[in-house]
Amino acid sequence: MARRMGARDTLGIAAAAIGLLAAGVTAAGAIIAVKFARQVVTPPTSRVEDVRISAVDLASGEVVLAASDDSRMRGRYGFWFEHESGHVRLGDVVAEDARLVRRRIERVDFGRFDRAARGRVNGWYHLGPWELGHAYENVVVETALGPAPAWFVPAEGGSDRWIIQVHGRGAKRQEGLRAVEPAWEAGWNTLLVSYRNDGEAPESEDRRYGLGGTEWADVVAATRYAIEHGAERIVLMGWSMGGAIVLQSVLRSEEVRERLVAVVLDSPAIDWVDILRFQGEALGFPRGLGDVVSRLIGGPWSGGLTGLAAPIDVTDLDPVARADEFDMPMLLMHSVDDGFVPIDGSRRLAEARPDLIEFEVFEGARHTKLWNHDPERWTGLLRGWLERSAEGPERIQEEAEIVG
Repeated sequence: MARRMGARDTLGIAAAAIGLLAAGVTAAGAIIAVKFARQVVTPPTSRVEDVRISAVDLASGEVVLAASDDSRMRGRYGFWFEHESGHVRLGDVVAEDARLVRRRIERVDFGRFDRAARGRVNGWYHLGPWELGHAYENVVVETALGPAPAWFVPAEGGSDRWIIQVHGRGAKRQEGLRAVEPAWEAGWNTLLVSYRNDGEAPESEDRRYGLGGTEWADVVAATRYAIEHGAERIVLMGWSMGGAIVLQSVLRSEEVRERLVAVVLDSPAIDWVDILRFQGEALGFPRGLGDVVSRLIGGPWSGGLTGLAAPIDVTDLDPVARADEFDMPMLLMHSVDDGFVPIDGSRRLAEARPDLIEFEVFEGARHTKLWNHDPERWTGLLRGWLERSAEGPERIQEEAEIVG
């Protein structure tokens, strides 16, 4: 049920509007900034089907898509269509020109693909742990807001080593399924968790993202669950905004650091100011709008505009500024062609702590699609990292010194 606007909200809107105008933002610019700010912190309820389907030939097992950055991507992907009522697995590109891209169809999971007109490419590929060929359990992590569903995939023969997967903004647990196989091969249990406002875990009162500033508490709960179930060594892995969540949990919780031996980050959200600038320009908004949005969601009177229960000071979420507080090795993977979260923040974090961070740069992969683009390299990096992490952070450091 929508919350009714009260006098305090009205004052907040007025104060925020005055603040934007005082900062030199036009009335039109203020409207755009408010819309963008709300979009940033509001969990999406639907996704844009931005790829046009030109032809589907189920007999030959091929589909022709309108050419775009997404449809041209090399590798294997999931593809949702008809407002997520249908799903297929797409194989690699067969042929392309300036207008069209022909791809293999690996499998139609459900829906009438032959009748679909539009869809969207998804990097998840796997729909659930039941597809991986390993035993798994549906479990529940007790958070401060209530029970949050999770998947647990145990290593063969059992293990006291756990890797906890934290998905990104607008995603769900399926995002981390690509990491299960290399973790299983390295002898690690995998816990794929949900967190507040992701559509599976309990909602917060404001039903808004905290960009890592609130969700980290649910990672603490997941860590507690792992320890209560026998974890002696823990690795946290975060995807996109999940990376921001993981880093905030490390910085803010001694409980998380107690048995943490390493961190893995895939296309992480490091610098929110930089991300908002990049995304604003990518959407065709006026230059500098990202800075306005950063001030807006951090303003004391912005709740009436964004729906946030408390302001988000994005500068407080910058891990580079607190890089000297980290003391565990990190594997950081990012693509120069990300297209959504610029690689610059990852570069700065890696440069701030070269003694701890192994920085692996990919080319040609878009956001959180490193596995899809180059599964052999990505899988080898993660499996090797976990094999070394099984021996503790000292082993990872020894390897880094040898390579260096």
